[in-house]
Amino acid sequence: MNPRRRKLLIIAASALLAGTGYAGYRLFLAAPTAPEFKLATTERGPITATVAATGTLNPVTAVQVSSQISGQIQKIYVDFNSIVKAGELIAQISPETYQHRVRQAEADLEAARATVAVQQAEIYRSKVNLADAERDYARKQSLVAKNFISPAELDKVLTTLEAARAQMRVVEAQAANSAALVKQREAQLGQTRVDLGRTEIRAPVDGIVIKRSVEPGQTVAASLQAPEMFVIAKSLADMQVETSIDEADVGRLQPGQEANFTVDAFPGKRFKGEVTQVRKAAQVVSNVVTYTAVVSAANPDQLLLPGMTANVRVITAQKDSVLKVPNAALRFRPPATGDNEKSAPAGRQPGSGKGGKSGAGSGKVWTLGADGSPSAIDLKTGINDGNQTEVLDGALQEGQQVIVGVVAATDKKPTPPRMF
Repeated sequence: MNPRRRKLLIIAASALLAGTGYAGYRLFLAAPTAPEFKLATTERGPITATVAATGTLNPVTAVQVSSQISGQIQKIYVDFNSIVKAGELIAQISPETYQHRVRQAEADLEAARATVAVQQAEIYRSKVNLADAERDYARKQSLVAKNFISPAELDKVLTTLEAARAQMRVVEAQAANSAALVKQREAQLGQTRVDLGRTEIRAPVDGIVIKRSVEPGQTVAASLQAPEMFVIAKSLADMQVETSIDEADVGRLQPGQEANFTVDAFPGKRFKGEVTQVRKAAQVVSNVVTYTAVVSAANPDQLLLPGMTANVRVITAQKDSVLKVPNAALRFRPPATGDNEKSAPAGRQPGSGKGGKSGAGSGKVWTLGADGSPSAIDLKTGINDGNQTEVLDGALQEGQQVIVGVVAATDKKPTPPRMF
């Protein structure tokens, strides 16, 4: 073999062995690279704690208009979005059946009154008979006293007198019964007239028709439950949002707190409101407990419509100028190696949730020491807005950098040197 060629082969083999050895050293023997940390700067500024929820827009007052009687819908005088006044006729149920009932009740009343008239005549006749029996008895008494007739005849006259008195009481009782029957018939007539009036469905309040559930020719049956025919919103200028608040957040809500919300129909517009009520009735769905909070919503332009879904944010606490630290810094814990493992005990990590009205708690952040290793700072924390947390007390200064994470580990395999 040519000596020059042999020399080149030896040099190439030596370079290959050197590269392979270096790569093996980096893979198996070299010390791991120290981790690189992501840093964030603390700052001072405003912070607002909120509770987020979703709800449905509804009118403040919505009245269901129902029918108290059964029958066929003859006419409907309003439609969706119709403006109505209190007492306005909005629907008509076929009245023929109830008109006949009124006529029958009127006839029954006339018959009862005629019976009363007959009883009055009977009373008059009974009074005449009683007066005649009393006169006859008085006359027979004087005749017995003069011995013109026997006492037996006086006894017969007394019996006739007692019978006349009994008959008088019977007739008076019958007359009282007939008078009571007249009152009963009058009440029945009044009831039938009320039912006849109920065939006219009238608006109970001023407002706008937001729902119509019946059509002409449809039969409504009022049995155990009155059928819904219309829903009238008293005013759409004032709306309310009924939101479902998680049990973990309901303690932070109080009537009077400010709120704002958006709807999908107007994504760029934010509407303002106020918490007016926090209902104490719990709702449990799939073991999730929620409470209903009512948020008022002015709607002067009537852009908001009943049934819209609102994304609500209730402001539970607000401060203008506080020292803030990112929540990620409060959640960060250094890699569990060496002393760091001892200095970072496991436990609750304040700041990971949304702070309440008081929001007082404790936490810990980490900064880079002079030697480049993490150093812990204990803090007393306040409210937070889901991204940043207020610092109430601690050695942390404005503008100081804190560790919020670790850069992806440099564990890629080194690329072996190229031979050519």
